[in-house]
Order: sequence, then structure tokens, then C-alpha cells
Amino acid sequence: MNDTEPLRTAILARLARVIDPETGVDVVRMRLIENLTADETGRVSYTFRPSSPLCPIAIPLAIEIRRVVAATPGVTSQMMRVEGYVGSDELNALLQELADEPTVTRT
Repeated sequence: MNDTEPLRTAILARLARVIDPETGVDVVRMRLIENLTADETGRVSYTFRPSSPLCPIAIPLAIEIRRVVAATPGVTSQMMRVEGYVGSDELNALLQELADEPTVTRT
């Protein structure tokens, strides 16, 4: 086991609570998350592959997955790549815009 395995495990545990409303099954069990990696600094990279190329909930599901990963303690940044979806290019652009937004710190 490497030093980043606890972070990967924590991310997968949190993602197991993200339910696809169309199926009632979580995104981990559906194998919608692929190639999850994390480095020692908390940078995370993964692929989201919606359940079908025409998945009607791909956008809200991707945004929720991104939110859950960002909220995982130890994650400093993330790179999500969407593949296997007709709107992959547009969704990847939207996710990049969301990543570029400044983080709001609450006191």
C-alpha cells in the first residue's frame, strides 16, 4: 500500500454515497469512476464515464461527483475527465470553468 491509498479509499467511500437517481445505485458500484489516482500533495485525477452516451443526468451527476471529491479531507485539487458521453467536450469545458472559479472561504 502506498501513501496515497488512504486518500483514494476516503474518496471512494464518499463517492459511494453519490446515487444515480435513474438506477438507485451508487456511482462506485456502477463503475462510473475510472482511473482514480492521488498524489502525496492531494492532487486527484479520475475519469467519469456516464452510464450511457446519452445519459440525461450526466451534467448534474458530474457536478455532484466533483463537489464530493472536493469536500474530501486531503484533496487539494482535482482533474475530472468525462468520457463516453455525447456532450463530453462541453461538459469537460463546464467542469474546467467550475475549477477556475475562486474558492469562497467562510469565516
